[in-house]
Amino acid sequence: MLSLIVFLPLAAALALVALPRLGDAPARWAWVAVAALDLALVIVVWAGYEKRAPGGLAFEERAAWIPGVNSSYHLGVDGFSLPLVAMTAVIFLACAVYALRERHRPRAQAALFLFLQSVSLGLFVAADLILFFVFFDLSIVGMYFVIAGWGHGNRGHSAMKFFLYTFLGSLALLVGFIGLYVAAEPHTFDMPALAAAAPLAGRPLAGGLVLAAILVGLAVKTPTVPFHTWLPPAHTDAPAVGSAVLAGVLLKMGTYGFVRIAMPMLPQAWRAWAWVVIVVGVVSVIYGALVALAETNVKRMIAYTSVNHMGYIALAVGAAGLVAADTTQARTVAVTGAVTQMVSHGLITGALFLLVGVLRDRAGSYEMGAYGGLAAAAPAFATLFAVGAFASLGLPAFAGFIAEFQIFAGSVAVAPVTAIALVGILVTAALFLRAVQRVFTGKTRGNSIGFTDLRPSEIWSAGPLLLLSLVIGILPRPLLDVIEPASAAVVGLVGR
Repeated sequence: MLSLIVFLPLAAALALVALPRLGDAPARWAWVAVAALDLALVIVVWAGYEKRAPGGLAFEERAAWIPGVNSSYHLGVDGFSLPLVAMTAVIFLACAVYALRERHRPRAQAALFLFLQSVSLGLFVAADLILFFVFFDLSIVGMYFVIAGWGHGNRGHSAMKFFLYTFLGSLALLVGFIGLYVAAEPHTFDMPALAAAAPLAGRPLAGGLVLAAILVGLAVKTPTVPFHTWLPPAHTDAPAVGSAVLAGVLLKMGTYGFVRIAMPMLPQAWRAWAWVVIVVGVVSVIYGALVALAETNVKRMIAYTSVNHMGYIALAVGAAGLVAADTTQARTVAVTGAVTQMVSHGLITGALFLLVGVLRDRAGSYEMGAYGGLAAAAPAFATLFAVGAFASLGLPAFAGFIAEFQIFAGSVAVAPVTAIALVGILVTAALFLRAVQRVFTGKTRGNSIGFTDLRPSEIWSAGPLLLLSLVIGILPRPLLDVIEPASAAVVGLVGR
């Protein structure tokens, strides 16, 4: 089933490329249909998911691939990967609906995004490091062409900067993977086997160097300070659907790597580096929020809030490495909050980027000063953007509150000094309230005059993402029931 979920979009992409006579409208609707079918298959997997023993995977598939280095085609899902697989399928379907009005090479765009969907899903279900790395690198290639081909502004420079930064990070990641392979006895790239063996335990210098390489590779992708500088221009010049996928899905490949690879496979090194990760997380939270507050460009502002929100995740997983007596439950809560934040941020920020794309589509500008009183001209747009803003700042009843509450409840219990990161929440609230006030309230002026309200495809793309965030915020138990056992398992591995 997992192979079908992963490769169905790729097969559809190849079909679109092979059928040059297919019209634009059929290509757009084919993208929607395939994304919807893939989501339906993910729902079937979720319904049939049963918790496994710690370290176990559900719906496993394995086949020989590169036997010379003991690398196999190995897929499976657990409480970390399944929520991200579902989130990925939802976001790509939302992007397909949003792009129904695309006029610039829609068939090529549909094929490229279906390819991106396949590699994104493949990464989250990969249970072999080489397979993980292949999908990781292919996602970089796919997003490069999205920005360069459908972006605006200085898209060529932004696409190149994105590619060079993230590709360099992937090389560091590969070095770390090779270090794990060499240390394992017998040599293997199998992820469950490496997590069970912790091959560099008892070798602090080697373990620290391998973890450093892996952390650099993942931090560039996440991104955290100081590896974040590629993110604002990439978002600013990417198309709306590109920004939604970049923020909603691709950034999670970095944070997912923390809980899937770095923590369970290098527990001793993770404990040694825990305070470094925490400091990076706190700096990212506060720096991302302050820079976003200074922005006058709405899209760049939201881009910097991604640095802020990814900082919460780094803070939580770092706190999970502070092993001490009677902190197991708190550290489990922190990791559960981190994974919930991955899902929450994907849904909320994905919706916000889709909505911000409407500003450029209608008026060609993201500058706050170019608008005013937009709520009168576009009430539906104002309503959805305000909901997204309040969801992003962590308002209760949304998924962001569930995530951030758990992150701080667990982290502060383990290390009270992490409470300093609460400043980030206050600054985030201020920057979103300021943006809503400047763009949507007051007298209608500037580009707000004659502004066309949301079209059905725009409502039915961003709206369901925000609705799902609301559902998770009110009824979080189905999601947490899946995540919590995996969090407890990884905390146990870190503490061994």
